[in-house]
Amino acid sequence: MAGYKPKVISLSKKPGQTFGFYLRQEHGEEGHLIRCLEMGGPAELAGMKDGDRILRVGGTYVDGLSHSEVVDMVRNSGATVTFHIQDEASYKKAKEKGVDLFEPQVTPVANGVSKTTEKLKLCYMVKSSTGYGFSLRSVKSETGLFMTEVTPGSMAYKAGVRVNDRLLEVNGDNVESATHEQVVDMIKLAGNCVMFLLVDEETDKYYQSKHMKMGAWLATTRYLPHKPRKIHLTKGSDGYGFLLRKEPNQAGHFIKDIERNSPALAAGLKEMDRLVAVDGKEVDNCSHDQAVNKIKQSGNNCCLLVVDKETDQMYKLGKATPMLFLEEFQDSNLPPSYTEAIKLPAPVQPSIPVEVRKEELKPKLCKMEKTAAGYGFHLNGIQGVCGQYIMDVVKGGAADRAGLEDDDIVVEVDGVNVEQSSHDEVVQMIRSSGNSLEMLVAKKSVYGQLKAKGVTITRLLLGETSYAQVHKADTPEVSKEERQEEEEEARPETPAEAARERTSSSSSSSSKESLDEIF
Repeated sequence: MAGYKPKVISLSKKPGQTFGFYLRQEHGEEGHLIRCLEMGGPAELAGMKDGDRILRVGGTYVDGLSHSEVVDMVRNSGATVTFHIQDEASYKKAKEKGVDLFEPQVTPVANGVSKTTEKLKLCYMVKSSTGYGFSLRSVKSETGLFMTEVTPGSMAYKAGVRVNDRLLEVNGDNVESATHEQVVDMIKLAGNCVMFLLVDEETDKYYQSKHMKMGAWLATTRYLPHKPRKIHLTKGSDGYGFLLRKEPNQAGHFIKDIERNSPALAAGLKEMDRLVAVDGKEVDNCSHDQAVNKIKQSGNNCCLLVVDKETDQMYKLGKATPMLFLEEFQDSNLPPSYTEAIKLPAPVQPSIPVEVRKEELKPKLCKMEKTAAGYGFHLNGIQGVCGQYIMDVVKGGAADRAGLEDDDIVVEVDGVNVEQSSHDEVVQMIRSSGNSLEMLVAKKSVYGQLKAKGVTITRLLLGETSYAQVHKADTPEVSKEERQEEEEEARPETPAEAARERTSSSSSSSSKESLDEIF
């Protein structure tokens, strides 16, 4: 594997901000490609390059996963995510030579162990229709049970299981002294999912030479498919915008009643997330009042480690703590994240009067009438997902003259708030508006600042002079058939189906459309 060492890049974003790159899967190209890097964005500042391939998201190997699966993983990672990146030339060379890029090349320093060969593995598998894809072997001259016949591409292989790994635990129970038959029975009784603690041959020799007891506390979590989430919160005028509750018959502290447009929602907290730690301190053994006080004592900023139900169940199955993830992440020798990069000294800028800054923290109300060419913009959104952006504003078109700009975030359509509406719902509202359209939008930077302050974005913020001019069409009235076109499409020749999936254009000349999402 020498010569194919990936970069480990940690990106952080603020509410209303993106990571600053497109993730694409292209016809004739292998892998998940980095494209269209935003100059000065988190990804570009952290060292991502156009054409780089993403190998891992949050430690999970993704090279063999579908585009939509990888998109969901990035989206669900919250405001901070770690990527393993392979440069384009090395990636293509590795593929030509049949090199297995699965093996981790960078392992964080944790628990005093720094070499890649000195980490145990937690491997979580869900049984497929063909089983897990491995066999167990035992050797009379050796102690323990070993993995064999691991099928490439199987559930076991994807989970990190490799031939000759020694099995230490099944669902958190030590099996080093168990017989072959006992372990087989344990795996069968586990049902459709199982968690293994494994150690490879070299790591096994290392710990045995040190006469050290091995357990999950020495394991890497990078192979686990579900990840805890680090949530960075900045308090708004009404607090963080969520409640911490104890639930009947459930151990732990749970996130409840997340307020709309709150810092908690913008940072990625979800209903019924279980709180694991506050500012790096575990709260599992704290009373409810103690956990609440830890958050209060953080002041205006705090970092929460949370797990959703699926992640929580996975860790509990292996009797492991999600704190392993936090320890591994915090101790890793990663390149500077975007959060760190923006703290670097910046060139001195001319001072701006306070009054001007306040005036700029406003949305825009853009009124326009449809022309024969449409409104002249694309609505950037993914089917079934909330949050819509303006893209590809046609210069001189109705949208351009009304004040719409690329990357504006849509807040209202014809007076109705759409921040929590899906792409299809917003498209339908635009389609139903007829020949005139009124949109309340905010620049990405303005939107982020207002959300961070906990301000609800409405027309009340506009004042009397902030209404954009209504631009009337100078063309004849459109027909009923034209009215039925995709209202968010700027160019009539763009296929309607592509608009429903995502309004950025896809190549129609290829039998396999390129897929992309912006983060």
